[in-house]
Amino acid sequence: MAIAIQLLLLVAGFVLLMKGADWFVEGASRIADKFGIPQLVIGLTIVAMGTSLPEAAVSITSALKGSAGITIGNVVGSNIMNILVILGLTSVICAIPVQKSTIRYEIPFTIGVTVLLSVLGLADHQISRVEGAVLWVFMILYLLYLLKMAKSGNGPQEEEKEQEVQKKSSLFQMILMVVAGAAMIVIGSDVTVDAATELAVIFGMSDRVIGLTIVAFGTSLPELVTSVTAALKGKTDIAVGNIVGSNIFNILFVVGTSALITPVAYSANFLVDSIVAVAAAVLLLVCVLRKQRLGRLGGSVMLAGYAAYFAYLIR
Repeated sequence: MAIAIQLLLLVAGFVLLMKGADWFVEGASRIADKFGIPQLVIGLTIVAMGTSLPEAAVSITSALKGSAGITIGNVVGSNIMNILVILGLTSVICAIPVQKSTIRYEIPFTIGVTVLLSVLGLADHQISRVEGAVLWVFMILYLLYLLKMAKSGNGPQEEEKEQEVQKKSSLFQMILMVVAGAAMIVIGSDVTVDAATELAVIFGMSDRVIGLTIVAFGTSLPELVTSVTAALKGKTDIAVGNIVGSNIFNILFVVGTSALITPVAYSANFLVDSIVAVAAAVLLLVCVLRKQRLGRLGGSVMLAGYAAYFAYLIR
């Protein structure tokens, strides 16, 4: 009975997180649009960070509650899942073309920041406030790069839906959406972390494993649904760029922000997971380097890789 209650609470937390992030991003985007902020800037900041809001809310809440295993596990687990499961599954359904800028700059940058996070964390088993600031500096540099690339017309086309005509609504309605979305994110993250922690206790699993599996899957659901739906509709041209961007934001924005609020413990147990996260990004680069697309073979290798990793986690 206790397990069923915690599972229901976990699902409720995920629903609140996803819907809250959706409302927050839509409300904030409409407000920015109303005050004449260019759609390009909105897409590269509010919307791009919005896809990482569930991870950010859960990670920050976990850090504040002392469940650091969930904080790091959520980010590392989400990044592994984004590449091996989401891109793997999407490319098995339909081959995904990859932009040159993604291959030349963004995937190598993803590898670099993943290595950076691993080195910073494993060196003294925590991400300090200073290291959080370092991650934020890299995030600002990444945003400047995106802005430059997008202005030149070569960058990833972040969230094309933001280019659509905005629905008419009053400023009060927009603010209400932002406030309600933010409240849902806060409540959802609180419920999710508490339920995940309780499940870890019930099943005798560590915060690390819970964060790497259940919580990572829950916070990656928006990307999973979006990517698979896009593949089924034959609209896969920005899938890799968006997933790579999400992984970069997860490390620089989510961990950086969490560490600025409170130093985040990085257990030595995350060594293997850190290696898998780096290996997943390297595998993605290898798969797309020659043909500038992620095909079914590469996707199958990624899914097999995740299956092996999951077997290691639950052994």
